[in-house]
Amino acid sequence: MNDMNINQVLARMQAMALQAANKVPETGGSIDFASLLKQSIDSVNDSQQTAGKMAEDFETGESGASLAEVMVASQKAGVSFQAMLQVRNKLVDAYKDIMNMPM
Repeated sequence: MNDMNINQVLARMQAMALQAANKVPETGGSIDFASLLKQSIDSVNDSQQTAGKMAEDFETGESGASLAEVMVASQKAGVSFQAMLQVRNKLVDAYKDIMNMPM
């Protein structure tokens, strides 16, 4: 099963929090928003595909995974997708706000 690296996600969140507070992150490198967004989307896609593959393998009896493992993978994929949707909605709202600003 392909899990998200929690430590990597926490490190990114901490770096973003430091940037928001106008502090320099400990790593000293800059974080590209586009690449961070792409990595997040790819991670969600991977979890969706993994959950789908696990469910298919469970249904055909090809894997040794239990029903609980399949359901947990499916729920993780669903939660990560919902989180991605909320981020997208916030980005669209921010874009609309910026576009509606007077010049």
